[in-house]
Amino acid sequence: MAEEQSEMTFEEALSALEDIVRQLESGRVQLEEAVAYYEKGIRLKKLCEEKLKNAKARIDKLVIDANGEIVGKETFDVETE
Repeated sequence: MAEEQSEMTFEEALSALEDIVRQLESGRVQLEEAVAYYEKGIRLKKLCEEKLKNAKARIDKLVIDANGEIVGKETFDVETE
């Protein structure tokens, strides 16, 4: 299942996580099923966080001169931003 989740897009993982939250909030799941949902939800949350981190790392930061003109761009540095 972890391999299947790693191939999910961010949107798919987020949708699956939202489905899990709805199921848990409904109160209509048995304890064991709730625990399994919770565990899957934790994995999906981590996957979403990782995908967001990777997307953020690819964002380009615009470089603006003193006159407010865009003069170029540089790679966004996740560690310093």
